[in-house]
Amino acid sequence: MSAQGSIFHVTCPTCGTSVPWNASAVWRPFCSERCRLLDLGAWFTEERSIPVAEHPADPDSVDADAERD
Repeated sequence: MSAQGSIFHVTCPTCGTSVPWNASAVWRPFCSERCRLLDLGAWFTEERSIPVAEHPADPDSVDADAERD
């Protein structure tokens, strides 16, 4: 985020265009509806995701499942 005068500008996450952070930028932080929809589509198709730490399975539960077979 950068300040130019008293208006802050952010970078559009999709295309990198500078976007003023004020009421006139209706798609903020995106520069346009197109960039907003491209980003949303990337989340829907799982191109983007929030990383989750993989936890190893509980050894007791693995053994219990094996005994049932």
